[in-house]
Amino acid sequence: MALAIAKSPKTKIGFSRFISDALPLPTRIAGGICIAIAIAMHEETQGKWEGKATAELKGPTADQVWPFFEDFCNLQKWLPGVDTCYQVEGEPGQPGLVRYCSSSTISSDRSHEETQVKWVKEKLVMIDRIERCLSYEIIENNVGFKSYVATIKVLPINDGCKIEWSYVADPIEGWPVEDFNSYISSSLQFMGQKMEQAALSG
Repeated sequence: MALAIAKSPKTKIGFSRFISDALPLPTRIAGGICIAIAIAMHEETQGKWEGKATAELKGPTADQVWPFFEDFCNLQKWLPGVDTCYQVEGEPGQPGLVRYCSSSTISSDRSHEETQVKWVKEKLVMIDRIERCLSYEIIENNVGFKSYVATIKVLPINDGCKIEWSYVADPIEGWPVEDFNSYISSSLQFMGQKMEQAALSG
């Protein structure tokens, strides 16, 4: 695993968790970023967290895996804990497309049970089908994100492909940066495994 996280010593750390409890521990993680987005991200990262992780898939080609990410509004197929993901505005496959993702949990005490819904709206801000690279940002949420921009890229490697997930975010109240990093890494690993299985079985 190779991860790069930066945080300002003056920032307050924290966050109420978003669907992270069901995630497996990360394995096969390295690092990377889409060069076209890296320059823009670098200019905006002062006082922010910056991280990246990768998962290597054995067998499927980059061209086989890329369509899973290009299908922007079906994240529930791949990310554990996401119950719902659907388009709320924009055109499929075009910058400006917005998806709504949510996760439901039931909390209970001695007197009653209560369903809690955690949600985010994410906007596709860049997509390059030739380079198999896309970038999106969180525009609304109820889980504590102030600013979050992520870049996904699928690269060919020998005997398969590599998925890169990089991000820049404001510190999140209630969620230590180490835990957020673990969530990103574990999410990508789980998604990579499911996509590998889907590509090989298809």
